[in-house]
Amino acid sequence: MSDGTGTHGTGRDSGRNGGPGSGPGSGLGEALRRWRDRTDPASVGLPTGRRRRAVGLRREELALLAGVSVDYVTRLEQGRAVSPSAQVLAALARALRLSGPESRHLFLLAGQAPPAHGRMATRPTPGVRRLLDRLADTPVGVYDASWTLIAWNRPHTALLGDPSELTDRERNVPWCHFAGPPGRVRHTPEQEARFEAAVVADLRAATARYPSEARLWSLVDDLRNTGDRFARLWDSHVVGVHERDTKTVHHPSVGPLVLDCDVLTVPDGDLRVVVHTAAPGTESADRLGLLTAARPGARR
Repeated sequence: MSDGTGTHGTGRDSGRNGGPGSGPGSGLGEALRRWRDRTDPASVGLPTGRRRRAVGLRREELALLAGVSVDYVTRLEQGRAVSPSAQVLAALARALRLSGPESRHLFLLAGQAPPAHGRMATRPTPGVRRLLDRLADTPVGVYDASWTLIAWNRPHTALLGDPSELTDRERNVPWCHFAGPPGRVRHTPEQEARFEAAVVADLRAATARYPSEARLWSLVDDLRNTGDRFARLWDSHVVGVHERDTKTVHHPSVGPLVLDCDVLTVPDGDLRVVVHTAAPGTESADRLGLLTAARPGARR
């Protein structure tokens, strides 16, 4: 049941971001100036008059709205203060009327973890449901931020078995891989190493987005008790995105299938849509065609 191994944008979760020469704060000052310049004073309850020269907010106005000193705003914009607290960043975002993506970008520019989204989504969006129906010949599974399978189509059931009677934990990719019994999925040693590093990095990123999600932390605690492999990867503090995989599925009816798994992210719900395909013209493609054309199986 393991899906996706590529780790995109990995790094230590120590608050650093960007490449060489672009530590926390680089770009922060310019972004603050541009957001300040575009903010209409009237939109934040400030008076406007004919003698006003500033296009947007003055520094002292932003400082007043955010509850910080003018000197601190000046130092932020000039790059002389590069470690604002999460509370200050949240106040600046409110004062500048930043959108959700802009607020997230502000936190990342300052080397801070963006605010959590709240609770993990546990249901697919209507659009994702329609996608499952449209991809009638392709195995597709939908996972939440902890990599628990929450929806799937009929070809997915035909390929990997019917998960409808399984518990949430039994449908969780990291748990099945590190603690579950052997299943249909096999990796080469190289593929397995990439997969394990990627899925643990993605899980650690999820804990930063959902620091109060008890179900997520319970999963991590239980995984740490499964053995050294997970604990060692977890303690490396690498964060990343689990985005692709190549694996072999040993199916009891059609035999082994070598499949590529591409992970599509649904940002609004923080969901992952995993699509299984075989290279055209291969024996795996023929077997996958036979499998998905067979009895329908379950859909959730």
